[in-house]
Amino acid sequence: MGLLSDPNRRKALTTLLTRLNTPICVVCYLAGIAWFMGLAFEPFTLRTYMSENAMGSTMVEERFPAGERALATGREFAGHKRKAGGMPVDWLVKTMQDRGLEVFTQSFSRTLPFPDENKERYMVRGINVYGILRAPRAPRTEALVLSAPCSPDNSNNQAVGLLLGLAQYFRNQIYWAKDIIFLVNEHDLIGMQAWLEGYHHTNISGMDYTPLQGRAGSIQAALSLELSSDVITSLDLILEGLNGQLPNLDLANLFHAFCQKIGVMCTIQGKLQRSDWDTAEGYTHAVQTMMLMVLKQASGRPWGDHGLFLRYHIEAATVRGVNSFRQYKTDTTTVGRLLEGMFRKLNNLLERLHQSYFFYLMPSLSRFVSIGYYMPAFGLLATILLLRALDLWVQLGTPTEVTEDGVGEVEPVSINNQGSFDSPLTHIYIDLVLKSWMLQFKVICCSPLRFISGEGTEQGWRVLKLVALLYLAVLLGCTALINFSLGFILAITLVPVAACVTPHLPKAVSALAMVLLSPGCTILYCVFIFQELQEAPVSLSEGWMLFLSVISQGILDHSLFGSLVYPLLALLVYPCWLLLWNILFWK
Repeated sequence: MGLLSDPNRRKALTTLLTRLNTPICVVCYLAGIAWFMGLAFEPFTLRTYMSENAMGSTMVEERFPAGERALATGREFAGHKRKAGGMPVDWLVKTMQDRGLEVFTQSFSRTLPFPDENKERYMVRGINVYGILRAPRAPRTEALVLSAPCSPDNSNNQAVGLLLGLAQYFRNQIYWAKDIIFLVNEHDLIGMQAWLEGYHHTNISGMDYTPLQGRAGSIQAALSLELSSDVITSLDLILEGLNGQLPNLDLANLFHAFCQKIGVMCTIQGKLQRSDWDTAEGYTHAVQTMMLMVLKQASGRPWGDHGLFLRYHIEAATVRGVNSFRQYKTDTTTVGRLLEGMFRKLNNLLERLHQSYFFYLMPSLSRFVSIGYYMPAFGLLATILLLRALDLWVQLGTPTEVTEDGVGEVEPVSINNQGSFDSPLTHIYIDLVLKSWMLQFKVICCSPLRFISGEGTEQGWRVLKLVALLYLAVLLGCTALINFSLGFILAITLVPVAACVTPHLPKAVSALAMVLLSPGCTILYCVFIFQELQEAPVSLSEGWMLFLSVISQGILDHSLFGSLVYPLLALLVYPCWLLLWNILFWK
């Protein structure tokens, strides 16, 4: 505090920061990237552990003997689905009632803002079917959910069969202290959105649905099951939800613990964990796994039906069965034992999962990076914006006036004790800022690629850039607090542009660099990187089509589920980029 309160020391510190501004900014940028890449190195990560005592180790043996019967039920479900041309509602209702459940249905419909390119549909109508197993040993104030989406093709039939098999097995047990809801939702995320809104008596998406006739207690946790093969080689855990939300880390730890106990091969982001972390191949593998999680989280879309539960503070995840060319095979009975064990652990909860982390990254299922480890990487990038803003503030304290012969004279501007300018140029600065914002409004209403000739003084573009730097720093900071991955990716491309742009740079080269680092091109790069990390590279034409599909899907996700990525980029990030574009072509 003495350093900042002493005027001489404060002046010396300011002089040092302005003189070394550019080297410090370069070091901060490189250090931020290096810090982030180092997060995947195993010695820098933490080993996962169970924080919730109620889900600790017990002597209970997981049981589920009806794997083959569940597969037969799945094949029967597939036959009735083909016969009905969609969800076999009557058959599902009768089958659930035969298993002793209280069965209810919910009809829903949703008009899409434009036809869905993936499934070519404009009006979506469907019916959700769910059965409730009432808890025999509790007042029925809490509930768990096991869901399986009914896909229009031949996929996920085995998941519905296993769900019905688990319902029959659970019905014969007496240790349940929570209601268990078995849900088969139609049209994937749209059906799940309708059911969740009906269950919680909300309507935030404008969807038409019938009220739910049956309810259980407050939902504590949920699992969504996706199986499309009789035999699987591994189980993949999907965590990313709407707007980058993640479930409590204990839910992932619970899945991993049971996979290890039962002997099931488990993956995250479709990648197995490697033990050779100290080799280049092992480190590269961890980086790829972490980057896939970052890209998925930054997209803001729910990557499974579980993603919509998170907005209601319900911890949820999707378990997806994978049938690859690996020699290791797992049958349905083993998967049923794993799910039965997980539900018995969740049944022991006395309160919602809250003791572990909600903000984390996972290079593997056994290691994680907490928020305290990855936020410094973003902080180093955000520091660049503040340092540049400080440099501009000092420059504005000594404005340059141009004489008749074109020579600039420096006229110092005094600052009073309240920190405001005594010079009459203060009002000119304010007028320039207002004029600049009006120019941005005109640019947004017209074409973003117009060459804007901002007319003003040398101080004018500095004031405009100061406003842009502070605005971008606040915007990226708020974004990173909600969705770190999105904020970090935007900072990687926007911070260099904001730090370097001036009207004195070569216009053609600088304009090309700004376009290549624009938010739209950032999305395009992420599409290609994502495909490479998934070991499914695409050509330029295929990548372009995927880019257009991502844009349309982002708009659709915003309209249907309330994803914030599209309005964030369109209404907040892109106008800031236009401010910087205006600075480049300032006269």
